[in-house]
Amino acid sequence: MSLTETSKFLSYVLRHAPESIGVSMDGEGWVSVDELIEKAKAAGKRIDLATLREVGETSDKKRFTLSGDGARIRAAQGHSVEVDTVGEPIAPPAVLFHGTATRFLKPILEQGLKPMNRRHVHLSADTETAKKVGMRYGVPVILHVDAAAMQAAGQPFFKADNGVWLTGPVAPAYLSRDGAQGRVA
Repeated sequence: MSLTETSKFLSYVLRHAPESIGVSMDGEGWVSVDELIEKAKAAGKRIDLATLREVGETSDKKRFTLSGDGARIRAAQGHSVEVDTVGEPIAPPAVLFHGTATRFLKPILEQGLKPMNRRHVHLSADTETAKKVGMRYGVPVILHVDAAAMQAAGQPFFKADNGVWLTGPVAPAYLSRDGAQGRVA
């Protein structure tokens, strides 16, 4: 299995379907590395600790976190299963960014950003990362999110192990395209 195939397999198992290979996930999303390797092998996927480390270290998105002792692994964010990988809320930067594609802009402007099939809306601390995310879906658009105003209104923010900012739905009033509230189009 290539590193890309391994990363996709791990994303599926550790974010969405641990039951697909029969691994046990704790409340914070951690899975035993030994159990993951064993159950992956039984499912026809050959993975070893060196491969897990390589996937974790070479991925520019840092999707996975290995515990300090290397005995456990989890997805950093993007879960659809009920886990708490984020801990306590923390103060975000005043402005965060969301990359999307132009074809999604109209519904976002009307309804805001929603977690969709995930547990959180994903935001970036920089425009370059947001642009890369938007490019995956078409012609990119970078939206500015007034995180300071959202937090002041009581919306909690979390920071995943890989630096992605996480929050709940973002109302249209907190979105702008150029940093000037209400000037998204």
